[in-house]
Amino acid sequence: MDKITRIGVIGGGQLAWMLALAAKEMGLSLWVQTPAATDPAVAVADGVCYGAIADGATTAQLAEHVDVITFENEFVDLERLQHLEQQGVCFYPRLATLAPLLNKYQQRRFLQALGIPVPAFTYLGDRPPSFPCVIKACRHGYDGQGTFVITDEQAWQQFQQRWPEIPPQGFLVEAFVPYVKELAIMAARSPQGEIALYPVVETQQVAAICRWVMAPAPIAPQVSEQIQQMARQILTALDGVGIFGIEFFLTATGEVLVNEIAPRTHNSGHYTIDACVTSQFQQHLRAISGQPLGSPDMRVSAAVMVNLLGLAEPQVDYGAKCQALAALPHANLHWYGKSQTYAGRKLGHITVLLEDPAAAMGIIQEIEAIWYSTPVAV
Repeated sequence: MDKITRIGVIGGGQLAWMLALAAKEMGLSLWVQTPAATDPAVAVADGVCYGAIADGATTAQLAEHVDVITFENEFVDLERLQHLEQQGVCFYPRLATLAPLLNKYQQRRFLQALGIPVPAFTYLGDRPPSFPCVIKACRHGYDGQGTFVITDEQAWQQFQQRWPEIPPQGFLVEAFVPYVKELAIMAARSPQGEIALYPVVETQQVAAICRWVMAPAPIAPQVSEQIQQMARQILTALDGVGIFGIEFFLTATGEVLVNEIAPRTHNSGHYTIDACVTSQFQQHLRAISGQPLGSPDMRVSAAVMVNLLGLAEPQVDYGAKCQALAALPHANLHWYGKSQTYAGRKLGHITVLLEDPAAAMGIIQEIEAIWYSTPVAV
């Protein structure tokens, strides 16, 4: 493999922004493809190709400036990209790796074929499903968009009012899992098959948006080992290159089910910037540029990460809230510099490093009391 020093990213949001910051630390050049000059990554990237995320012509322009192209999100047009791949453009993860993952139904089928436990699922038809259940858009769902928890007939009717004509194979419906914890792992793989696994973390989702992450997760060693084995199996079967975020449900009986695979850097790995020897962003760049993978070990006993989402109140003094958070001991505030704020938008995150893992939940509640005024019940 020729030396890779020029990285292209399809997408210009906060994940691309953090990739660009890591690239500068590593002496790599990073370009982004994005439609808006106000996107966070534009301010720190070495170059920008302006165009829609799924615009193949813009990706072709991007390819002229870089050695390899990677992805910030899954909103890509595989068919258009395949034409570029046939012309010699290098994508990591490979397009063949992305193919079974971009559609949530196909992702479930892929995992099922590997013998990895997943919630019971099927395509959504026009008949009422069994309640409770979860309905998910097969494509383009993120941060709560495209995910609907249906608890009763009224919720089903509300969904039908929103989608009076359900597109064939447009949604999957899956059994609601009565989990006791939501868990996740960041897992990286190199082109040579080297795998690096980060600690298993506990996460909390509010309205299907990641609210906080606790690292490491307070779980039994055998659960952690099971998740690590699943991650190795998944990345090997995908022939994956780069970093992947894999989310899980843990049930009261100790069963572990895969919820979702993200073939990119991920919210559940943001804590790695401050808490680990190699951040998830550095690790992804190392993998896709052909460098040996770095150590995924934590440099501290524990850490918490809390997402800072836009608030619904009409006037919010975000600056004052950020100052209060930054004043917390061992706190690291990451503000994405987005030009627009609205309720639920990811504006930044804060990571707090801990000596005592038992203090994690108290710190999370303290952060949420500052940012959200009242902490989420846990």
